[in-house]
Amino acid sequence: MTEVTFDRYDSADYLKSEADIAGYLEAVMAEGSDDPAYVARALGVVARARNLSQLARDVGMTRQGLDKALSGSGNPSFATVAKVASALGLRFTLEPVAR
Repeated sequence: MTEVTFDRYDSADYLKSEADIAGYLEAVMAEGSDDPAYVARALGVVARARNLSQLARDVGMTRQGLDKALSGSGNPSFATVAKVASALGLRFTLEPVAR
């Protein structure tokens, strides 16, 4: 019997363009904007799709420290998340929701 193996799935492998990244982040915010770890992990995916090492230098962190902070199990401060977003050319916006 032939053994089937699978490669590890990584969303970062599919974020090839700015439109891909924007669509991915829109879906993340629609799905889990109330979960900070989910949002931080999504930024980590975008960071890996770009250049995590350069991004770490841009925000003044080590690559390992940034990777851990944005892993979903890390607990980055909002300041770190905001710096990462800015370095990625993104910004957070708040809008009212219907109650």
